[in-house]
Amino acid sequence: MAEAAPPVLTGEPIDAPLVDDGEERAGTVAVDREEVLVLDFGGQYSQLIARRLRECGVFAELLPHDTDLEQIRLRAPRALVLSGGPASVYEPGAPELRTELLDMGVPVLGICYGMQAMVSGLGGRVEGAEQGEFGRTDLTLVEHGGRLMAGLPESQQAWMSHRDSVFEPPPGFRALASSPGSPVAACEDTERGLYGIQFHPEVVHTPHGQAILERFLREIAGCSEQWSAASVIDEQVERVRQQVGTGGVICGLSGGVDSATAAALVHRAVGEQLTCVLVDHGLLRKGEAEQVVATFREGLGIKLIHVDARERFLARLAGVDDPETKRKIIGAEFIRVFEEQALKLPDVSHLVQGTLYSDVIESGGSAGSATIKS
Repeated sequence: MAEAAPPVLTGEPIDAPLVDDGEERAGTVAVDREEVLVLDFGGQYSQLIARRLRECGVFAELLPHDTDLEQIRLRAPRALVLSGGPASVYEPGAPELRTELLDMGVPVLGICYGMQAMVSGLGGRVEGAEQGEFGRTDLTLVEHGGRLMAGLPESQQAWMSHRDSVFEPPPGFRALASSPGSPVAACEDTERGLYGIQFHPEVVHTPHGQAILERFLREIAGCSEQWSAASVIDEQVERVRQQVGTGGVICGLSGGVDSATAAALVHRAVGEQLTCVLVDHGLLRKGEAEQVVATFREGLGIKLIHVDARERFLARLAGVDDPETKRKIIGAEFIRVFEEQALKLPDVSHLVQGTLYSDVIESGGSAGSATIKS
């Protein structure tokens, strides 16, 4: 018997401020600060790219690669970064790069699939390599690395993860580096402000990767501000206050980092307007439910409803062995229990939703990405 579709909770969601889920503020006008937008083509390192850019002192946010062009223009980014992805640019149904993005008058950096999509869209040649490159790979600069990689060692290591390669750059581009499996491992068109690298600068296995990102942000994109993650709390607390107003807010609290952080931030913003619901499904660690209650209800003073649904969940899971089926049953039953509690509360207009980067990656939460688990 197929699983019945779970009921849908009504109300406006508050996406958790601690993560970029790729949809949170895509339609809003840019705030008064420098920012770089990372367009996600489904790569498992996409969130890490945004993190590395922020570590350079520049605010970066991850958005789906097909975010509306006008919404991107309204954000007025200082630069765009095109992420990697698991597809091949020449396969039917592969995520396409809209070349209008390359004519917005801001620098663009394509990484892995992002570079291949740029090259393919502008008339270069991308084909399947005789042998893919995975892991640490020797990289050799061409013409001293051009603007993007000038001053770096002529021979270095970089982290590769690809089966396709760029064999010819588009007209107006020049090659900056090569590797054993990538005739064009980096390229640039400085007049148009377009740059591409086949390797992954965001991982620590590319020793000079952070230097490349710094150069792109500071010297090419002209970012001068020093953004700090410490400003996130104040920004998000004020944003939540404006979004919620005087309405009630409900949050599913598990005690994990994602929901706990989201709940703490929203409580700081709206105080008594927030009610958290802890659903004990019988699969928590010993004493974990009691610890969550003590921390949030007694320690932080957050209104908390503790629902003991252990027998209900375990009855639904009886005889089920497949891990994926178990996850779906737990998820559907959790929504049912949570909604029952939500309907008992008056004037609930917003739902707090917290999601960790790792969950976004594993659940295939972005367009073009592969699903690892639900």
